[in-house]
Amino acid sequence: MRELVVVVGTRPEIIKMAPVIRAAEGTFDRYLVHTGQHYDAEMSGAFFEALDLPAPDENLEIGSGTQGEQTADGLVGVERLLLERDPAAAVALGDTNAVLSTALAASKLSTTFGHVEAGLRSFDRSMPEEVNRVVADHVADLSFAPTGQAVANLAEEGVTDGVHETGNTIVDACREHAPLAAERSAVLERFDLEGCYAAATIHRASNTDDPERLRAIMDALDGASAPVVLPAHPRTRGVLDEIGYEPSGSLRLVEPLDYLDFLKLLDAARVVVTDSGGIQEEASILEVPCLTVRPNTERPETVEAGVNELVEPGELGARLDALLTDDDAHDAMTGHPDLYGDGRAGERIVDALAAEFD
Repeated sequence: MRELVVVVGTRPEIIKMAPVIRAAEGTFDRYLVHTGQHYDAEMSGAFFEALDLPAPDENLEIGSGTQGEQTADGLVGVERLLLERDPAAAVALGDTNAVLSTALAASKLSTTFGHVEAGLRSFDRSMPEEVNRVVADHVADLSFAPTGQAVANLAEEGVTDGVHETGNTIVDACREHAPLAAERSAVLERFDLEGCYAAATIHRASNTDDPERLRAIMDALDGASAPVVLPAHPRTRGVLDEIGYEPSGSLRLVEPLDYLDFLKLLDAARVVVTDSGGIQEEASILEVPCLTVRPNTERPETVEAGVNELVEPGELGARLDALLTDDDAHDAMTGHPDLYGDGRAGERIVDALAAEFD
């Protein structure tokens, strides 16, 4: 049977690639590689077990480092295993350094490279993620675009061969994993959450590398009229420790959650505040209003549909309280759970890969 190398490096990649890994069973021999970009067991390792996925066949153990260090170490590691294994294809998802490393390694060898979640654009080249996704798209043999807009973005850049509109695997993942979360997670009881509360995640360098901007975001969350639960990314926690920030109001800084706990936390929240791309998608699927603390987004469908709003730190407090307390404002930002497809993206991706070799 033909071999498919699946490369992941972070928690969101594990979650979103899970439907592809499952769909590939019986069609490809799957070889799962974890680059180790999220190297803490709580950040990624436990996800495989929680999601009933096979453990990685290989962990490159790259860990933290500069953009160049992570990309270079990933490139060396992925190139080595592609040379050793000579698979039919390699796939990677999204916009991390793991994706860039895989795209570059495969493109210089005879390995077919498939980019899952191709064609997303923030049009902001100051974001490392934007550079990663653009490069990956332009060297990919197969581009698995989640939406018509993503297909159009690729066409604008001259990428038309090997493009497949598949829907987004996050829809598959939410549908597959929500029952697991409902059955296994006791996160609401653990945090004594009853009634109205907000969930939050803040981790992007554009927010954490500016201590005053991060402080303003935290102050807005801490001043909310209902509890705000923020599982703190190590980067965020590190900066907060450096500036000596301690919440004294509604904000609860907690340790990173496993995916099933966070999925249940998000699903039951009144509103979510984030700078994550994936959570913008998940919120729309679960019909939770989303406030994104960024000047731009590569998920414009959510903003156009009215279920996501881009906010600056100075606006965050007022918008958060409006959604926590005003039913009309809240209800106006719900709906549209079908923006990213019908939950069969993983199946379509594997079918397209199989057809490439048939």
